[in-house]
Amino acid sequence: MRISREEILCVAMNHPRRARLAWLGWRGGRTLLVAALLLAPTFAQKVGEEASPVDPLPQDSGTAGLAQTLRRLQTTARLLQIDAHPDDEDGGMLTLESRGKGATVTLLTLNRGEGGQNKTGSNLFDELGVLRTLEVLAADRYYGIDQRFTRVADFGFSKNPEETFQKWQGHDIALADIVRVIRTFRPDVLVARFSGTERDGHGHHQASSILTQEAFRAAADPHRFPEQMKEGLLPWQAQKLYIGNVCSFFAQTCSDKDYTLKLNTGEVDPLLGMSYLQFAIEGLRHQQSQGLSGISLPSGPRYTFYRLVDSALPPTTNKDGHEENFFDRIDTSLPGLASRLGEDEKKVPGLRGALAEIADHVKAATAASEKDPSGAVGLIYAALDGLRSARNGVEKSDVSRAAKEGLLEVLDEKQQQAETAFNLAMGVFFKVTVAQADSPQRNLPREKDALTVVSPGQKFVVVLTLHNGSKYPLTVQDVKLNGLDGWFAHYDLAGAPIPSGQESSFDFQVQVPAKTEYTRPYWHRADPERQSVNTVDREEYATLPLPPAALDVHADYFISPHTHEDLSIFGSSMKHPGQPNVGAEVHAPVVVPFLDDSGVKQKRTLAVAPEFSVMLEPGEQVIPVENGSATSVKVQVSCNLTGAPKGKLRLEAPLRWKVEPAEFPVTLTRRGDAQDFQFKVSPSGRKEHRAQIRAVLEAGEKEYSEGYSVVTRQDIGTFYYYQPALQRVSMVGVKVPKGLKVGYIMGAGDDIPTVLQQIGTDVTLIPAEKLADEDLSGFGTVVLGIRAYDTQKEVAANNKKLLDYVSNGGTLVVQYNTGVADFNNGHFTPYPAQLSRARVSVEEALVEILTPEDSLLHDPNQITARDFDGWVQERGLYFMDQWDEHFKPVLACNDPGEQPQKGGLLVAQYGKGRYIYTGYAFFRQLPAGVPGAIRLYVNLLSSGHEGSN
Repeated sequence: MRISREEILCVAMNHPRRARLAWLGWRGGRTLLVAALLLAPTFAQKVGEEASPVDPLPQDSGTAGLAQTLRRLQTTARLLQIDAHPDDEDGGMLTLESRGKGATVTLLTLNRGEGGQNKTGSNLFDELGVLRTLEVLAADRYYGIDQRFTRVADFGFSKNPEETFQKWQGHDIALADIVRVIRTFRPDVLVARFSGTERDGHGHHQASSILTQEAFRAAADPHRFPEQMKEGLLPWQAQKLYIGNVCSFFAQTCSDKDYTLKLNTGEVDPLLGMSYLQFAIEGLRHQQSQGLSGISLPSGPRYTFYRLVDSALPPTTNKDGHEENFFDRIDTSLPGLASRLGEDEKKVPGLRGALAEIADHVKAATAASEKDPSGAVGLIYAALDGLRSARNGVEKSDVSRAAKEGLLEVLDEKQQQAETAFNLAMGVFFKVTVAQADSPQRNLPREKDALTVVSPGQKFVVVLTLHNGSKYPLTVQDVKLNGLDGWFAHYDLAGAPIPSGQESSFDFQVQVPAKTEYTRPYWHRADPERQSVNTVDREEYATLPLPPAALDVHADYFISPHTHEDLSIFGSSMKHPGQPNVGAEVHAPVVVPFLDDSGVKQKRTLAVAPEFSVMLEPGEQVIPVENGSATSVKVQVSCNLTGAPKGKLRLEAPLRWKVEPAEFPVTLTRRGDAQDFQFKVSPSGRKEHRAQIRAVLEAGEKEYSEGYSVVTRQDIGTFYYYQPALQRVSMVGVKVPKGLKVGYIMGAGDDIPTVLQQIGTDVTLIPAEKLADEDLSGFGTVVLGIRAYDTQKEVAANNKKLLDYVSNGGTLVVQYNTGVADFNNGHFTPYPAQLSRARVSVEEALVEILTPEDSLLHDPNQITARDFDGWVQERGLYFMDQWDEHFKPVLACNDPGEQPQKGGLLVAQYGKGRYIYTGYAFFRQLPAGVPGAIRLYVNLLSSGHEGSN
């Protein structure tokens, strides 16, 4: 029995025991993500009822944030976990190690989940990858960790690592990026999320663990990926390597031989107000495109298990083969840093003693802050001052480069943490906003009017506000505005001190340099439907989740002491009362406040975009060869800069294609202006082939031939997805019935209706909420979009109406659903049939025609074996595995080494009409312009109406 994670999530809320049994039957390997498991609603926050994505979480602010930061200052532990997709991560463990134990933790996810299905909309492939990047970054805020990615892409479900490595062009592309992250992050411990065995299910899961185990030793070998050595990276040997997914997530006990480490992620942390796993699930809920927005978890012990499989240390386990901690036998104390120098420690005299003194200051500050955060100010500053001195001593020493770089990285990190703790204890924070036409403090603009995006050459005003929550007057003296590509401005302020309990603002006019980089992904795929490895356009950003912020601001502030009591608080750091000589740095990205359409205040990080965005719609066009008539191409041009130059818009089409008119004049002079331009395009030739049309805008001395869309949601950050102003045209030989009217009820969202309209099908979209009152008798065929029963409760509620429609002579085409248990329990089919998770992931898999005589394969299009050539990503998913004799299987196919799957296309006569279930991935094939899939889909729509057109 194979049960989906969606089934667990759907069932578990009301049936915990069934969820437990369901989990035991599911071997997909994504264990943490269904921490919903035993499930009951708790005090979990609702999505959207929290700080803005650009603001710190409440747990990272005030006294809780101070306590968390001091916890981090007490350890040098560094851990790197590696998984395959966003939502694979063991968030409970990551949160325990990062927030609970203070370790510096990074998550390396091999791909961005761009090959999955989107449960929140129709955006797929690379735009989905951007969305899931933002979602996992929102989750990471809760885990308290950093994020990295490799350049391999999610090409869809894979049943084994062999296929995965074949698609990823072998081991080395992904392995090189993993090694790069290890050499730059320098973890003490490497943790694979999965086991690297069939237990993991998904081939990507298995591959992630296999690569992690290879990388453990490869990162320390200077002969592996030597090009990284030329860039300045150095080999790094992590101390220990663990693998996960060694015991069932539900197990409260596990065989001693199967695990080395057992961690209780159900332990409650008072600083979080809940357990580590519960807090992690608060983050996981932001991954809404994965269908995880509604999960929660009751309190109680929850265990996660890992097994030690390699180590550069002497034995670290006890007599039972177990450990207490990932960092057993690794000295993660501050004084322990000196040990990393080995014989070179004598070249930095006093380092160990200085680090021990810093550790004492941190310990004392932790105790003091529990009573009053302000009482820890002097102790934290002493630690900060000590770290600065220790760093200078190491930097000036002549210890080996490898030892020096490793030590300096940790000292830099600790110095930054000490500065954060100092600011929190002082009650000092920094805000940087873009001034709008109205005062940003009063009349916030609506989103369409907010200056969220600026363009090269544009001038705007940045408002810096420093809040002084301390009892000392502060002076801001040095402000730096840092942008991409050398965009930099420096201001030396000599303003009056900011009194205690007050704040001051400073305005700066900024102009975007002419050649500033746009806020865009640094990676791309020219053909997302078929390529499985991304091209990295800016290697300096490789492995980052997103490029750095377009503009951020750093400011130095100083305390202006006035009494000798201040001297006693800050000790030797303050030598001259009345002079500003004790200080720290604050920094923040530039954000833009605005009101959304609901009137809710939002913030968005400032971005840079071109003066014009050129979007060619639709991005895919299917033109029937038999038709041969002209088609319409719409180009939308939007302007982002007031005063932009006038221009001319043209289309570049294949040779001998006719485009009318030759060009359009474009006059958009104000930011926010947009205009649609309609071209008439007449193809040449009557052969089935693929071509491209490109839109080009000439304005000023530049050409613009790409556009961008905003990827965001209220609960996550914002980024911008760019795509070339291209239309990929598929000339397809397809016959479309003339008199057939089709009603299409959307599910989760797909682009199939657009393609049907392009080829001349009479399609009407029927809103699911109007299904109860809709007269279906006027439609020859009704189609349920992908996951319609999963996402549209009205479809399930009106299933009898749909079946009556079939009985009265209509054709109903039902596409795949993922809620296997709900679908089967709903008995939605006219005769008994059992939906399963069976799928065929190899898109080239041979397809056998089981019923060659069936008119579905002949009318109106003749379907042959060649119609299954050129499919993308997969054959199909969620096939039926059992069915009543009334159903007739039409096709069969299978992945290598498996038995033929016949439940991907079932047809049954029901009353006067036809019921068709299909799990074949038409939602991917039709938008990709796959000719055979288009012909077959048209035949499905025509089934039951043969000879009537």
